[in-house]
Amino acid sequence: MSILHTPVSESRARQDIKKSRFLAIADTVSSVEAAQAFLALHADPTAHHNCWAWRFGQSYRFTDDGEPSGTAGKPILQAIDGQGLDRVVVMVTRWFGGVRLGTGGLIRAYGGTAALCLHNAEKVPLLETIPATLTCQFCDLALLQARIGAQAGVEIQSTCFTDTGAQWSLAIPRDKIDAMSRLVNDLTHGRADLRFDELCRE
Repeated sequence: MSILHTPVSESRARQDIKKSRFLAIADTVSSVEAAQAFLALHADPTAHHNCWAWRFGQSYRFTDDGEPSGTAGKPILQAIDGQGLDRVVVMVTRWFGGVRLGTGGLIRAYGGTAALCLHNAEKVPLLETIPATLTCQFCDLALLQARIGAQAGVEIQSTCFTDTGAQWSLAIPRDKIDAMSRLVNDLTHGRADLRFDELCRE
């Protein structure tokens, strides 16, 4: 199975095709809500069409925004999938130049501008993670936070303090399950409890 990637930051690409101007903007997103916020931010009300697509895991959406069905949103999504990307949103905005491109021309223009934008973007691999919950005492809090925060690919998603310590929601790369369990146990001499919410080992 090939490793999926996501852009590091926002990227852009422009093309002028038969007097129509196309602008693609792409970025990584951390959630479906973040993708929707990106689209709301970057839609240009002065343009003729703001077409887009996003993928977040198994969820995806796209729209043609007034262009003929299948000529804009789907080619943008195909550009995303064709480059093995995930957690990404792409908007391609068109300012109509007076010359009709036809169905094939639109597909090439929208898909091509999106592909160019994504090709130029700096990307990082996405590690498959599983959710976990870590419960610890106050005496172990600072040490655990420093050491866990230094582990590549491990995300501390939220922290909830209790009367005796804290409970963290984590996302841990699947290939680091055993190493993280040993690390937490060794650092706290067994006081902390690390539970994997969807433990599924291959």
